[in-house]
Amino acid sequence: MNRFENFFSLPELFSKENKKPVIILLLAPLVLTTWKYYGSKSFYLAHLSDKLVIFNSVAMTAEWYNYLSAFFLLGIVVIAVIKFIFKESLTDYGLQIGDWKFWIPAALVVGAVMVALSYSSAKDPQYIAEYPLYKGAGDSMQMFAIHAIAYFIFYFGWEIFFRGFMQFGLTDRFGVWGAILVQVALSCIVHIGKPDSEIYSSILGGLVWGIMVYRSKSIWPSITTHWILGISLDYFICFG
Repeated sequence: MNRFENFFSLPELFSKENKKPVIILLLAPLVLTTWKYYGSKSFYLAHLSDKLVIFNSVAMTAEWYNYLSAFFLLGIVVIAVIKFIFKESLTDYGLQIGDWKFWIPAALVVGAVMVALSYSSAKDPQYIAEYPLYKGAGDSMQMFAIHAIAYFIFYFGWEIFFRGFMQFGLTDRFGVWGAILVQVALSCIVHIGKPDSEIYSSILGGLVWGIMVYRSKSIWPSITTHWILGISLDYFICFG
């Protein structure tokens, strides 16, 4: 028993030095699994579509359910953890303007690249079959605008979780590159089931956004450029 205790010490696991990274790395699979199973469109359609419908559209409600679930689980839950468990400032996790003189020009360049990539991807049958996630988004510009708002809510939750909570939260323990690579690996895995080129490109995207966020000390460049990528792809598929 003594040999086992020397090898595996629970007090050491939750020591002051390890407590935060342990909570982050345990919470990550718990939150992501909960979202994928219970915050999904398929869960809504199977269990809630006869009870809750907005905009007189089950399909649109399914989209909003999925995106608001991400906003709550990936965004609000981790914000609560930062504030009430870690007792730290949200600015330390990128919820601030940061170095805007760097990230605004950088976001304009990256955003332009994202639009160009989405224009090319919009001609790929895999992407056409997958997107937009709400198939009625192309019915009118008004419907597309509502879809775009929902998408922004989703990306806020996504980015505060991966590039904020995980990356900034793990930097002290694993170093800058270690923290970036952890969030890249996990965000790539969550893409499984998407078009294969999207899964592979999520690795490069995670690196680019991770570097931008670290350099600017803000998650806003990753939120805006990630949203630009998603919404421009949907626009080109619907109206291109």
